[in-house]
Amino acid sequence: DEDVFVHFTGILSEGFKTLREGQIVEFEIARGAHGLQATGVRVIESE
Repeated sequence: DEDVFVHFTGILSEGFKTLREGQIVEFEIARGAHGLQATGVRVIESE
């Protein structure tokens, strides 16, 4: 399995863009200069 990097600019939310451990998200994957990167990240469920 390969890790997927998430930059805050890839998170689709208002205000402070952050993710917490345990949240369920959906996203698209793009290949960036340093490997796989998540784009269009949306939180589906928060704990």
